[in-house]
Amino acid sequence: MSRAEPMVAEEGRQAAGPPAPGVPPEPPLPPPARIRLLTTSVSPRTAWILRAVSILGPLAAWWALSATGVVDPTFLPSPSAVWSAAVDMAGTGDLPSDLLASLGRIGAGFGLAVLISVPVGFAMGTLGWAQPLLEPVIGILRYLPASAFIPLLIIWLGIREPSKIALLVLGVVFFNTLMTADVVRQVPHRLLEVSATLGASRLRVASRVVLPHALPGIIDAMRVNAAAAWNFVVVAELVAATSGLGYRITRAQRFLQTDRIFAILVVIGLIGLTIDVALRLLRTRVGRWTR
Repeated sequence: MSRAEPMVAEEGRQAAGPPAPGVPPEPPLPPPARIRLLTTSVSPRTAWILRAVSILGPLAAWWALSATGVVDPTFLPSPSAVWSAAVDMAGTGDLPSDLLASLGRIGAGFGLAVLISVPVGFAMGTLGWAQPLLEPVIGILRYLPASAFIPLLIIWLGIREPSKIALLVLGVVFFNTLMTADVVRQVPHRLLEVSATLGASRLRVASRVVLPHALPGIIDAMRVNAAAAWNFVVVAELVAATSGLGYRITRAQRFLQTDRIFAILVVIGLIGLTIDVALRLLRTRVGRWTR
């Protein structure tokens, strides 16, 4: 029964007048069921509590497993051992130097990928000829594993920095291009029609209407692909590198120093979270009109 049917039945009952003497009145209709939304918001305090549980819960489970001795410390070091390893690497200068090396490669490779992918994706989303020309070849290239290009990159560019930066570019540029193009194509057509009606040129529409509307989504795409960039920089440093967090992981693996491996993984996670939060704040700042 739809929501309109009880109202119609109630109106018909009122039109029929009061019940005849000796006839019991009909029971009242039940109230309509409340519709529960699939997504509901929580208070800021509850949100912070849930965030704390999200971080402290896995840490507590990690500490419990290491304290009970269920897992050999060689394979799962305790949080205190990981902290000591991090302090030791920071004291010797290995961790800061490796972190700076990885951040430099991330900045160069990811930055170059963004400089290539954003204009190309913007063109694919705004120019009618660009999408059928570029999307097929980019769609094919994005399914090729970037790590499979490592032998070729070493042959072409050597074992120094250019090959590592090129691997980062290959791992990010194709996905970021297609994601940018999808965001640009989602600009409401009514905005374009109004701009054309007011006499705006195509260049002005692209710079004053399409770009501001698509910019928050472009930053979201960068957030997603920044995580991929971290994955590829570690892969690049596992092969023929003398510095970087991936290189440090390889050295620790040779001597079964799992506490150092865990410490480096924690550092990678914290740096990645910092980059994600920074891009999220930037997205919120430039996209205030979307809230």
